[in-house]
Amino acid sequence: MALAELGVVVLDCPDPRALAGFYAEVLGGTVEGEGDWVDLKVPGGVALAFQKAPGFVPPKWPSADASQQFHLDLDVEDLDAAEKGVLALGAKPLANQGAKNFRVYADPAGHPFCLCSD
Repeated sequence: MALAELGVVVLDCPDPRALAGFYAEVLGGTVEGEGDWVDLKVPGGVALAFQKAPGFVPPKWPSADASQQFHLDLDVEDLDAAEKGVLALGAKPLANQGAKNFRVYADPAGHPFCLCSD
């Protein structure tokens, strides 16, 4: 028996509304809230929340002395089409751009995420 249920994944960032908008374009869903905390309700998935973090410093990837802490794996049908879309929304490529089944990016606030396909 589980002790808890995952409610939401929270990303610190300098501009919660802007980062929620980026992920809403990538994942779909509804952005709710203003100010220091904004939610993204994702259809059929775990919600994401975005919390304003004064002095936010984005993680470095890869870096042994400045760990990324975590990253999101986003499943896609077509890596090339998804890559084109996230780059147009402001993502930056980080690594493995020629890999067969995944590619690594930073969102506009600098959090690493992967586009993954089978």
